[in-house]
Amino acid sequence: MTALVRVVRDPSFAALDFGPGHPMAPVRLVLAMALADELGLLRAPGVEVVGAPLPGDDVDLEAVHDPSLVEAVRAASARPSLADGRFGLGTVDVPAFVGMHDAARRVVAASADAARAVWRGEALHAVNLAGGMHHALRARASGFCIYNDAAAALAALLADGCPRVAYVDVDAHHGDGVEEAFVDDPRVLTVSVHESGETLFPGTGVTGDAGGPAARGTALSWEVPAGTSDAPWAAAVTSALERVEDFAPEVVVSQHGADSHRDDPLTHLEVSVDAQRWAAMAVHEVAHRAADGRWLALGGGGYSLVDVVPRAWAHVVGIAAHVPVGLAEPVPRRWLEQVLATTGLTGPSRMGDRA
Repeated sequence: MTALVRVVRDPSFAALDFGPGHPMAPVRLVLAMALADELGLLRAPGVEVVGAPLPGDDVDLEAVHDPSLVEAVRAASARPSLADGRFGLGTVDVPAFVGMHDAARRVVAASADAARAVWRGEALHAVNLAGGMHHALRARASGFCIYNDAAAALAALLADGCPRVAYVDVDAHHGDGVEEAFVDDPRVLTVSVHESGETLFPGTGVTGDAGGPAARGTALSWEVPAGTSDAPWAAAVTSALERVEDFAPEVVVSQHGADSHRDDPLTHLEVSVDAQRWAAMAVHEVAHRAADGRWLALGGGGYSLVDVVPRAWAHVVGIAAHVPVGLAEPVPRRWLEQVLATTGLTGPSRMGDRA
């Protein structure tokens, strides 16, 4: 029987850990899944919770990455001291650590497998909050991303016979790695709503970009200035989703980086959890209108580890499960107790920001 939504939850994802002080701490994913669980979302009708598949080979990786990068990550994974900045490894953004190859390719396998499940009709929706590593390039790790699971998910869909797929990225940072992978492929539409590259990494994704010569109009950006708040940000998302609907994809893949939030320590937007929830609902609605509901939702950035990311991503799970959580709903007490025990912080009181 087809599941309404397949949610990937696996303790192995915590192994993708760049070490103390790195902004992308795995606690954000642990707390997000725990919050979804405490809200009852993982036990809702039609929800299937699965672990990450064990990747048997590097086929999904090498569909979007040069073998030289994979070999470099393997080497650094065994001996982190070998990482010297080449291939983007051993940098401040992507420190090398023991086991990094297996940890990162497990996320890739989960996203690619979830995409295939949606296309093959095993699940209408799928969610992999550990995914959304959209900065990794074909031959270079970049921006906290070792491998690009989002690109691998798109490649898996194409290899499985999907004729058209749309990728929607609402992370504060431009989805450069995904765009680059498919910039000249007319079967893939990539749209990214992000803070202007004048003030934020990676400095790409200019409004007016249109894609490669063989795929004009299929790589689109909506850059918004630093300080952009809910209403203009939502207008940009609406415009991007109109292009998605016009493209008539067979599957929608979306990346829900929560770093557009006003409290994020690395970015400069002024977006609320309320608007992030609205964006996830809007993507979900477009998937139903344009792609018969076939939708894969991924995580991404987000560095307000307790107050923002868990709520934003729990909303994504609730929307995918067709049991959206109200913004006025209080955060479960038991989850707050876990937050305090884990981080020493008190955590937010409600699922939304606005009074």
